[in-house]
Amino acid sequence: MTRDIFDAWAIPGSVEVPGATSVALGPEFSMRSLSIESRWLNGLADILIEGSSRLRKRKAADLAQILGIAGSRFLKEGDPLRTKALELLPRASGLSAPMARAVLDGMAVDWVEDRLCQLLSNEFGTSDALDGFVKQNGCQTMAIGADLCVQIVSGSVPGVGVTALIRSLLTKAPTLLKPGRGDVVLPLLFMQALAVIDQDLAENVAVLYWPGGSSDLERGVLDRASIVTTYGGDESVESIRALTPVTKRFVAYHHRISVGVVGSQALTSGLVEQTARDIARAVAVFDQRGCVSPRSIYVESGGDITPEAFAGYLASALEAIENDLPGGDLELEEAAALHQVRGAAELLAAAGSPVGIYHGGRAFWTVIFDPDSELRCNHVGRVVRVEPIGNLCDLINRLSPDKGHLQSVGVAGVGVDLEEFAEELGRIGVSRIAKFSELPFPPPSWHHDGGSPLRDLVHWVDLEEVGD
Repeated sequence: MTRDIFDAWAIPGSVEVPGATSVALGPEFSMRSLSIESRWLNGLADILIEGSSRLRKRKAADLAQILGIAGSRFLKEGDPLRTKALELLPRASGLSAPMARAVLDGMAVDWVEDRLCQLLSNEFGTSDALDGFVKQNGCQTMAIGADLCVQIVSGSVPGVGVTALIRSLLTKAPTLLKPGRGDVVLPLLFMQALAVIDQDLAENVAVLYWPGGSSDLERGVLDRASIVTTYGGDESVESIRALTPVTKRFVAYHHRISVGVVGSQALTSGLVEQTARDIARAVAVFDQRGCVSPRSIYVESGGDITPEAFAGYLASALEAIENDLPGGDLELEEAAALHQVRGAAELLAAAGSPVGIYHGGRAFWTVIFDPDSELRCNHVGRVVRVEPIGNLCDLINRLSPDKGHLQSVGVAGVGVDLEEFAEELGRIGVSRIAKFSELPFPPPSWHHDGGSPLRDLVHWVDLEEVGD
């Protein structure tokens, strides 16, 4: 197989291209990134800001159509763009080829015109609110996007960069996107598609990769931004926040965890295997790298199937899913962490602890039955814990210490008033409750980490009735 060398940048045509350096991301994939310095990056930001007046004249509904045309190419079998994405994604992200296809299909379905128009409608009532003043709540009001939106995205989940870019452009904000190493392919391919459809719109975007931790490089461009959006771990988000002036709007998607709960109504002989299959797929998608990936499954005691037995069903389902969606590659540190997790669980079991462990050997999936919460582990390589709970109140108590990092909860067989239960989860920080089968791919209008995907990127102007 030949080595692909991928150019990790897309910039307006009026901008001079500096030299480039190459870095190997795998045995068959290298990425070239621009050798940039602060003065050049600041100049690029200024050029994007200068073009903001042209972008504001575009209709939001027209932008949704154009962006949707570009996004839909990733779903069309035989389209050269989709073919290239499926060829490069496994090498760039470490996902297996079948998993890369599943991730692309799950992400790109939200990049089509119908979904984008629905998103605009859900967020603003009418896209006209982005085009001028509209009558709402007894006055004239308008949503105004940023003069420059800087998006800094982690590379753990491919496709997040495209979603972030689309959100920004829907609000008519010129955008500078820095994707993470594992997510360079899709934003750059999206920009190729956009440039073919609407070069003028593409001129309002720059996609650039540079190494993380480049504070001297980032400080100037963050100072020029109106809005800064960042996705990543707590430390990386905090470092970007520290560089961002207090006068700038800062939208952070920091480290989050998701879990699942299985009630006794799903623990019957007729339902348990399907429940286990749904959870196995939610665990497998993204290879546990996504914030929506359930790390722990809390299983209600007292059902026909015990929590310990359910751990066995889940292990069988994860083993089976390897045939269709095999796990990808682990980096050396991740492989070491997986080895330590398995070893720790086996030592506890050998010492007489009720901990149980199932794993796939060379396949990375691992199920740990941990009734006494003895093992705190790094959830890499499809590692998932199963813990018994007496009732749902017990679950709320278990989750409360993680209040600052909770995101999604998958549910099955919960025999209570679901709205009341969801409210209790919401009060400890959860922002989404969903079926396990829907957990990996939230709808485009979901309240991401409790916020609004588009409304958080605009500021509102109210025009009240005034005299002459």
